[in-house]
Amino acid sequence: MTSLPAILRAWTFPPVSVIGLLLLAGGYARGTQLVRRNSGHAYPRRRRACFFAGVVVLALCLLSPIDTYSDLLLSVHMAQHLLMTMVAAPLLLLGGPVTLALQSASPEARRRYLLPVLHSRIIKTLTNPVVAWCAFAVVMWGSHFTPLYERALENQSVHAAEHLLYLGSALMFWWPVVGIDPAPSRLSHPARILYLFLAMPQTTFLGLAIYGSDRVLYPHYLVATARLGISPLADQHLAGALMWVSAMVLLLPALAWVLLEWMDREEREGERADRRLAPT
Repeated sequence: MTSLPAILRAWTFPPVSVIGLLLLAGGYARGTQLVRRNSGHAYPRRRRACFFAGVVVLALCLLSPIDTYSDLLLSVHMAQHLLMTMVAAPLLLLGGPVTLALQSASPEARRRYLLPVLHSRIIKTLTNPVVAWCAFAVVMWGSHFTPLYERALENQSVHAAEHLLYLGSALMFWWPVVGIDPAPSRLSHPARILYLFLAMPQTTFLGLAIYGSDRVLYPHYLVATARLGISPLADQHLAGALMWVSAMVLLLPALAWVLLEWMDREEREGERADRRLAPT
């Protein structure tokens, strides 16, 4: 069994991951500087905090012992994917990166490049709530019950592509929920609540399918997990349980956030209506 100090020291710094994270954080920081310079006002602090928190979560997923031990324990691998899709992705979108890009760009760049891309057919398709919901479900189920998962464990390039697939589909899934950045299709608050509510059963059933299997689904872990003195099947049950409870632990707070935002919006609209009706 590996000691705790050895686990805590198991950080790795793959060049591709490090460069990607630096470009992500650096590009956002540069955008906030341009907004301040162009408008004289700082980009909202809360949005900046959310975005950089998302980058930190991604760094933990890709550089910390979580990534190192994801090849040895399916439960750690599951935790890595849940952090990436259910925590990092919504935090990045709460930072309003598209809004930041539009505000920081020059009028010429905004008109010639950003707005045409934002209104393009492919973006309209990717941000369509039905497409986004289905894409995320297909990626989650398809990756866990096709040879892709085992292939990713054996090949680093495929593993990196798998991470991009998870993050990309998660950004698609959360974009209609967060609703900060402009998008061709927007959901009302009641529709966002239904959207999230429908996502809970598919996450729960996926976890139950992994938890309820009486055989090891991924042969890679038969050797890797046993090397640590842990039962591969018990570790797989733990991974399924993590996916199972994620619907409650991660999606319920998102439902509460949408509900509170809806109530706050209704209150503000009510106050505006009262002011319009008040005597001069």
